[in-house]
Amino acid sequence: MNPSFISLDWGTSSLRATLVSAEGGMIEASLHAICSDWIDQFGCPIVASGMIGSRQGWVEAPYLDCPATPAAAAQAFTTLSISNKVDMHIIPGLRCGSGASMVDVMRGEETQIWGADVEPVSVCILPGTHSKWAFVGEQSRITRFATYMTGELYGLLTKHGILGRLMEFGVTDNEAFARGATLGLNHPSHATHVLFAARTAGLMGEEHPSGLPDYLSGILIGLEVASAMATENVNDKRPVVLIGDDDLCWRYDAVLQLAGLQSVRARDAATIQGHVRVAKEAGIVVCESA
Repeated sequence: MNPSFISLDWGTSSLRATLVSAEGGMIEASLHAICSDWIDQFGCPIVASGMIGSRQGWVEAPYLDCPATPAAAAQAFTTLSISNKVDMHIIPGLRCGSGASMVDVMRGEETQIWGADVEPVSVCILPGTHSKWAFVGEQSRITRFATYMTGELYGLLTKHGILGRLMEFGVTDNEAFARGATLGLNHPSHATHVLFAARTAGLMGEEHPSGLPDYLSGILIGLEVASAMATENVNDKRPVVLIGDDDLCWRYDAVLQLAGLQSVRARDAATIQGHVRVAKEAGIVVCESA
């Protein structure tokens, strides 16, 4: 294996390091288990994205304004030396909007979008703690995006709020999820009122305690999809591209179908492929087949 660089993906709740060869081969491992050995053995640079460049990360990397392309990101690396041995290049996060409306930011999702290699004029959804709806033009240019705190709200409401007190966890209830999603889709302008249904449905015996977690999940994703359809000019002219975790993408696909929209899944390993794409633009990977 002839390694070109180490791909480092630092998410809100996960960290993954992958050794990427010039020929496209990959070896994946946790950072602490093997990354230091790779640095010693191969001395290749690191290309990183995600929360490592946030204010809570290793060093704050400035945001790149939208519209943004992989080529622009490659020219805006934040670079630091690791143990005086190799350089780490941090891909900038993106910023869109203005003080006159609302400023939005992302870190890491831009790399996934560029690695997914979506078609021009695509709408991408990246489910997660902070779900992103991103709009992509020619040359993978991310023109704008919007953040929905759906995953974080679910965690807070189930673990630290009254809604979680009636819930039993560990069982998947797809029917309860669909009922919640329908409720959320139908009442996007009454979000805080509709959320209380995740309590009253349990109190009135309309939903079993084991179904309440999925019922709430459906409500939240339904509210998100309905809001995005109303404010982000999303329509049924072409499928929405889902990028991310299989279970979360399944949930979003189910809600999109209830809303009359179709979706397609992006290719696997989008983050690593995004690192390869930006690394090529920066001259770190020079071969055509990486």
